[in-house]
Amino acid sequence: MLTRTMNQSKIMLVIGMLILIGQRIGQLVSGKPGTPIGQAIPGILAVLFVCVISLKIKEMLPNLKFPAFAWATLIALVLSMPFMPTAKIFLQYTNHVNFLATTTPILAFAGISVGNKIDQLKKISWKLVIISIAVFIGTYFGSALVAQTILKMQGII
Repeated sequence: MLTRTMNQSKIMLVIGMLILIGQRIGQLVSGKPGTPIGQAIPGILAVLFVCVISLKIKEMLPNLKFPAFAWATLIALVLSMPFMPTAKIFLQYTNHVNFLATTTPILAFAGISVGNKIDQLKKISWKLVIISIAVFIGTYFGSALVAQTILKMQGII
C-alpha cells in the first residue's frame, strides 16, 4: 500500500512538472507574462495533494462506484467554498495555476488510456461512431442553449 502511494506520488509530481512546463509554454506563446512558475508551485502542490487524497479515498472505498476524479472535484469544491476556513489560502495558491496547462497531461493520459483499449474499441466498431456523433451534437447544442439563456438573462443579446 505504501509502495502504491509512493508510485502515485511520483506520477503526480511528474504531472505537476508537465503542468508547469505547459503553463510556461503558454506564457511564451501568448507573449503575456502571466504568473511566474515559482508562484504556481504551491498551487500545483495543493492540486496534487487533493489528487493523492482522492486516490486514497477511492482505494479505501473500492465497492463504491465513484471515480477518483469525482472525489478530487468534491474535495476541491469543499476546500474552496467561501464559508470554509481553507478557501482563502486554497484559492490564493491555486489561482496561480493556469487551467489550460492542466489539460495537456490530462489529454495525453486519456490518449494513452484509449490506446491501451484499442481491441475493445474495435469490437464496438461502427456503434462508437454513432455514439460519438450523438455526444458531440448534444454537447454542442447543450452548450449553445446554456450560453443563449445566460446571455439573454444578462441582456447582452
